[in-house]
Amino acid sequence: MSGLRAVDISAGYRGRPVLRAVDAEVPAGGWLGVIGPNGAGKSTLLKTLAGLLPHEGTVTVDGTSIDGLRPRQRARVLGYAPQTPEPPTGLTVTDYVLLGRSPYLPPLGREGRSDLRVVAEVLARLDLAGMATRPLATLSGGERQRAVLARVLAQQPRVLLLDEPTTGLDVGHAQALLELVDRLRREDGVTVVTTLHDLTLAAQYADRLVFLVDGAVTASGAPGEVLTQARVAEHYQASVAVLTSDGSRIVAPVRHAGPRPAPG
Repeated sequence: MSGLRAVDISAGYRGRPVLRAVDAEVPAGGWLGVIGPNGAGKSTLLKTLAGLLPHEGTVTVDGTSIDGLRPRQRARVLGYAPQTPEPPTGLTVTDYVLLGRSPYLPPLGREGRSDLRVVAEVLARLDLAGMATRPLATLSGGERQRAVLARVLAQQPRVLLLDEPTTGLDVGHAQALLELVDRLRREDGVTVVTTLHDLTLAAQYADRLVFLVDGAVTASGAPGEVLTQARVAEHYQASVAVLTSDGSRIVAPVRHAGPRPAPG
């Protein structure tokens, strides 16, 4: 198991700063949820943690800086799935998941029996074995999200970085995917970092939350400490009720009462 730590992270695009002195930490086997309104810098933070953006500050896994790792080494440590993945066209599910074995193949080498075994095990665990030969284009949204997760898991990373893994999924498929991630975390000891728009799901699955606003951390800690009605209302510009059920926070929108229509 491996823990991840980010200290004083600043990053952006083409000279435009997005993140400002961000600190974040998740212990080995833990789950960190990154939340915040649109444009807060959540996806930028995940890309930075994955080593995909130039940055100031340090990102370490078990005390080793990711900046000192070669791309193939980094891919064995960090598994990253973007918010809107664009899988190559024309691939079957198996072909796509096999791309996750690239960090273990020699230059110009082909996958061997051990790689095929890893992929078969991942497909079975994610209930994709029956779809192994299907083209990616024929999958539903939920099936495609599982295929993306399978490709990342085929890397056998120690840290999973998932940017909005429930995008486009209904509540049932979203729950199923997050339950799957949680089971894999518990069984394999993988450390998880996710961005999530759904604050209730973030509170129910993550051990700790980092609340980003305008590229800076405005709050961090346990979900019960971070998700307050006043904080959500202020930074999301939303009218909400923050409830507690079975020990978990539930963030529910509350409609402003408007004038009733006159009787006909």
